[in-house]
Amino acid sequence: MGCCGEDDDDIFTPLSPNSLPLIRNPSDQFVNTMAGINTNGDDVISPMNSNFYALICSDILRTIFKRLPIQDLARASCVCRIWNSVASDREIQTSAFKSPWKLKDVIGNPSSTSFWRDNSLNRFAISHRLLRGDTVTSLAVKYSAQVVDIKRLNNMMSDHGIYSRERLLIPVSKPEMLLNGTCYVELDAHAKREVAVLYPDGCPVGHFGYLSGRTTTNKGKRVVIDSMKRSMRVDDGTAEYYWSISNGDPRAAFSELSDDLRWEQQTRLI
Repeated sequence: MGCCGEDDDDIFTPLSPNSLPLIRNPSDQFVNTMAGINTNGDDVISPMNSNFYALICSDILRTIFKRLPIQDLARASCVCRIWNSVASDREIQTSAFKSPWKLKDVIGNPSSTSFWRDNSLNRFAISHRLLRGDTVTSLAVKYSAQVVDIKRLNNMMSDHGIYSRERLLIPVSKPEMLLNGTCYVELDAHAKREVAVLYPDGCPVGHFGYLSGRTTTNKGKRVVIDSMKRSMRVDDGTAEYYWSISNGDPRAAFSELSDDLRWEQQTRLI
C-alpha cells in the first residue's frame, strides 16, 4: 500500500507527469531534466524511457530532494514508496525545515513526522524563564509580540495564569530572531502542541513539563510541586496529593483543588 492509499507493490508501475508533485522553484529545470520529465506532457514516464532509473536511484533522488522546499518535499513523499523513503530521511527533512530561516540546528524528535511539513513562523517560539515582576504585557513589549498571541500560545485565560508557571512560550515575531539559532522540538504541557523552541541563553535548563504533558523525572516532579505550592498556597503534602490525582498536570490539579474548596464552602453553609 502506497503512502497515499494506493497499491504500490510494483515500483516500475508507469507514472504520468501529472502524478508527480508540482515543483515551483528555481530548480524546476534541474529536477525535470534529472527525472526525464517532458514538461509538455506528451510522453509517459516508464521503464522504456532512458532516464527512468533516475526516478528510483536513491542517490539521485537525495540530490534532487535536498534542493526542494518543505512543501514540495511533502508532495514528493506521496509519489511512491522509494520517493517516500528518501523524502522521509531525517537529514533531508531537517535541512528543508531549517533552510528558510537559516537555523543552525534543530534538536529533538517530534511525535509525528508531519511536524516537518510546516515550517511557517508560527511553528517557532522563544522560551522565557519567568522572573519576579514579569507580566504578560512586559514580555509582549520585550519580545515585540502581541499580548493576545502570547496568551493564545500558552492557553492562558487571564494574566493570572503566569504565576503557576516556570516559563512562557513567546511567539516569534521577527524571522531574524531565528538566524543561526538552535531550536528544540518540544511538546509543551501548557501550549499542548509541539513547537520548535529557541532558548535565548543557548540551551534548555531545568524541566518545564515539555516533551510530555506529564513530568517523568524526580527533578521535574519537584519543580512542578514547588510551583503548585506557590500558586495554590498549600503545603507540600497537599501539593503532592493533587499532583498525583491529576497525573502531573498542574492545571488539572488546580481545578481539582478549586472544586474541593468550593464543596467545603457549600458544606459549611448547609
